[in-house]
Amino acid sequence: MTALDPLLARRNQIPRGIAYMVGSTVMFAGGNAVVKWQLAIYPLGEVAFGRTLFAFLTVATIVLPSTGLAVLRTNRYREHLQRGLSQFGSMLCWFLAVSVLSLGSATAIGFAAPLFTTLLSIVILKEKVGIHRWSALIVGFVGVLIITHPGAGTLTMGAFFALGNAVLISTVAIAIRRMSATEPTETLTLYQMSIMTLCTACLLTFGFRAPHWGDALMIALAGIGNGIAQYWWTRSLSLAPPSAVVPFNYLSLVWATILGFA
Repeated sequence: MTALDPLLARRNQIPRGIAYMVGSTVMFAGGNAVVKWQLAIYPLGEVAFGRTLFAFLTVATIVLPSTGLAVLRTNRYREHLQRGLSQFGSMLCWFLAVSVLSLGSATAIGFAAPLFTTLLSIVILKEKVGIHRWSALIVGFVGVLIITHPGAGTLTMGAFFALGNAVLISTVAIAIRRMSATEPTETLTLYQMSIMTLCTACLLTFGFRAPHWGDALMIALAGIGNGIAQYWWTRSLSLAPPSAVVPFNYLSLVWATILGFA
């Protein structure tokens, strides 16, 4: 029996996975709106650290009272580190993208993520993708081509970073699905947020500006929302195949439009 057999044999809970994914898109959208606003005032590293720190504290508050430090027990330290670094790279690309693009444009270009995730789930997880998901995949790919206009001289640096975020977040999604065969959502999320907090702390060396109390409160709230969103997103990928739940990220454009940043 291969390492993937328990994963493939495990019963998928797709409806619950979809619900968690949809909820995470709402929370991420609100946090992203705050991030775009704060990046116009404060250094990128400061915004990244503030949001990630409060996200980590939120996850720790949710997880540790019921699990204690036993949640940190694992035999997959290397995979946790690799996934955390990929998530950090994804976040960094996203921040750089929204610093120069509208939130709606960055979100739309980021829709390449379901394409990469679906392809990786076929190759790595050996998932079967039916005609309906393939149709959605093709439509999404055409949409990305229309938005980025490759070859027309409009593939800006912001679009490049948005695509980088899409690629990296896809590898994270696949890693979560693989690791969830042995690792609970609580362990996956806490390790991820711990690694990201340490990485973003290093970015403070590139600049820091004492925040106004109102701005500090907003970034704290964004971090709390991000922590909840990360937990729901990870839970979604633990419950269902990535190719089934990741396409619901398309709802992010709806929320971005409602927030007035499209």
